[in-house]
Amino acid sequence: MFQVGDFMIYGNKGVCKVENVGILDSADMPKDTVYYTLFPYFLKGSKIYSPVDNDKVNMRPIITKEDAMKLIDDIKSINSLWVSDEKNREFAYKEAVKKSDCRELIRIIKTIYIRKQSRLIDGKKVSSLDTKYYKLAEENFYGELSVSLGMGIDAVREIVLTRLKQSGT
Repeated sequence: MFQVGDFMIYGNKGVCKVENVGILDSADMPKDTVYYTLFPYFLKGSKIYSPVDNDKVNMRPIITKEDAMKLIDDIKSINSLWVSDEKNREFAYKEAVKKSDCRELIRIIKTIYIRKQSRLIDGKKVSSLDTKYYKLAEENFYGELSVSLGMGIDAVREIVLTRLKQSGT
């Protein structure tokens, strides 16, 4: 169970800070259910109420600073997510995002980064599907690492993109 002040990943909403844990004081809410009151860290002004025992949304602690550094070092060895069939590509992206797992998010970023470079060389535009999932993966991954490492999102993005370039992708 998360405590007040903890940072967590809440589904594909990204990093959230736990502001309260308890019964909600509302006539519409059950009096026997304990809720997290969450504030999405990068969506200022938003608030989420989620039952503590919610099994429909993936909730997990953010990764540690040490794990974040190791993950950045491992970017070169993380395989991309190749799906040749366009119809199955969105499903693969969606499933990877749903897992809220940093390695899966890197796989999406790496895959779309490679596809983007290839398409640009061929004089083609990046597909809207790739753009959508690249942005979502970046927001969630860079947001989590930003909090774990105590750095700005732009600094994390630069580090990751540098590693992608160094890996020869």
